[in-house]
Amino acid sequence: MKVIEVRNLRKSYPHHVAVEDVSFEVAEGEIFGILGPNGAGKTTTVECVAGLRVPDSGTVRVAGLDPHDDRDELRRVLGVQLQSAALPEKIKVWEALDLYASFYPHPADWEELMRRVGLHEKRDTAFARLSGGQRQRLSVALALVGRPRVAVLDELTTGLDPQARRDTWELVEQVRDSGVTIVLVTHFMEEAERLCDRLTLIDRGRVVATGTPAALVAQAGGEQRLRFRPSAPVDHALLLALPEVRSVTGSGEHLEVTGVGDLAPAVTLALAEHRVVPTDLRVEQATLDDAFLALTGRTLS
Repeated sequence: MKVIEVRNLRKSYPHHVAVEDVSFEVAEGEIFGILGPNGAGKTTTVECVAGLRVPDSGTVRVAGLDPHDDRDELRRVLGVQLQSAALPEKIKVWEALDLYASFYPHPADWEELMRRVGLHEKRDTAFARLSGGQRQRLSVALALVGRPRVAVLDELTTGLDPQARRDTWELVEQVRDSGVTIVLVTHFMEEAERLCDRLTLIDRGRVVATGTPAALVAQAGGEQRLRFRPSAPVDHALLLALPEVRSVTGSGEHLEVTGVGDLAPAVTLALAEHRVVPTDLRVEQATLDDAFLALTGRTLS
């Protein structure tokens, strides 16, 4: 069942077209990612979905509602955590949750929600004294306090250290498992690959591709790369004769082999038959960045 439908969305400003032509659908119960470099139009797109901006043209529906015309009804089904959102420095965690809960006729139990996001021990801590990860957890809690069917999370882990980022990912998965559909805006490839069931790639205000992470990576050719230092000289022809191998290049003492399928086992077996050991072996798979590069000629980072 489709819970969000966006068709030919366009939004411009006096000297800048932020969103040129964006269309996508989000199914109920999935984590749907909007991925692209900074300035691609991701935040403007979700602000139009959330009713915070009025599109110049195109249509947006969230659970059948027009975000602009049905703004009051939309608040009952959509929770939003925006990248630019901030709270007063002195407001305490419990005060923020209590305040936001007062905006809804049938809010969630914010005490339980506070425990669920791991902030119970910080209930009396002022916003200014929270760590980056704790602030993001509070943002998620505030987005959920109205019991939404859909939560929009914009650049949720920007500025977080690796451990806080992974903790936040686990929280997002828990939220989805509770039945909330999630729209995740990000420019982190690893985040999108880890969390998203499907995603759309946006560049310069346009959708360049939509699909599962695996399907989009396959559009990059699905190539793998092996890089290693052989224990003895290797004739490139030996490896090029393997059906999995597409190319072999040398760089100093190292060899780099690209190919498809069971590339690593095929190469290591062929080397072993000639008593060559591949030391410092590294295996690299194609990534979403490779897919974005293949589709746009630019990298995500």
